[in-house]
Amino acid sequence: MATLTPDVSAVSDAATEPTTPSPKRAYPGSLVVVEGIDGSGKSTQLYLLKRWLEIHGYRIHFTEWNSSPLVKSATRRGKQRRVLTPTTFSMLHAADFADRCERQILPLLHGGYLVLADRYIYTAFARDAARGCSPHWLRNLYSFAPIPDITFYFRAPLDVAVNRIVAGRPKLKYYEAGMDLGISLDRTESFRIFQERILNHYDQMVDTDHFVRMDGTVPVNKLQKQMRHILGQRIELAQFAPKKKR
Repeated sequence: MATLTPDVSAVSDAATEPTTPSPKRAYPGSLVVVEGIDGSGKSTQLYLLKRWLEIHGYRIHFTEWNSSPLVKSATRRGKQRRVLTPTTFSMLHAADFADRCERQILPLLHGGYLVLADRYIYTAFARDAARGCSPHWLRNLYSFAPIPDITFYFRAPLDVAVNRIVAGRPKLKYYEAGMDLGISLDRTESFRIFQERILNHYDQMVDTDHFVRMDGTVPVNKLQKQMRHILGQRIELAQFAPKKKR
C-alpha cells in the first residue's frame, strides 16, 4: 500500500517538507478524488462522473468527507455547542477518515473497485491548515492514507465560488463560515476570508501532490467531458467493467 511519507522528526514547521510518492499498485483497484474550495463545482462533476460509470455498469464505490456514522454524531454535537477547537475539529475529521478508510476505501481497493471520493486528505491539509494547524502535523496524521491515482483539483476564482455558495444558502453555518476563527463579525465576509486561506493552501499543493487542475468556470458539460477523458487516459477502465456473459 502506498502511503504519504510521514514527518518522523517532529511536527514543527521548521522541519523538512514531506515528499509525496507516486501511487504504487499494491491493490487492483483505483482511487479517484476531487478537491477544491466550496463552490468550485467538484461535487457536481463527481456526481455526474459517478452516474456515468454506474450507467455503464462499472464497479465503483462513492465516499465523501465527514460521513462516518461512528464520528458524525460527535462532530454534530461539537458544532451545535460551538466547543470545537481547530485541533479537536481536525482530530474528529481524521477519525472519520480513518474509519472510512479501514471499512470502505482500502477493502474496496483490494477488492478491485474504482473508488470515488468527494474530498480526501487534501481537504484536511488545506482547511485545517487554514485554521492554524501545522501542515507537517497534518501530513503525519494522515500518513496511513493511500495515495490517489488521480486528484482532480477544481479551481474557480474566489469571488465566483463564494457567490455560488452564498446564493444557494439561506444562511452560512458557524464553522462553515470560519466564525470560530474570529476573522470577522460578518458571516459572509468571514466565509470569504476563510475560503481565501483554504484556496491558498490548495494552490500550494498543485505540484507537490500532483493535482490535475480543472477550470471550475468551464460549462458543466464541457468540464465533465474533460474529466472523463482524463480518467480514461490515466486509468484502465476496462478492469472495472462488468464481465461479459459467455
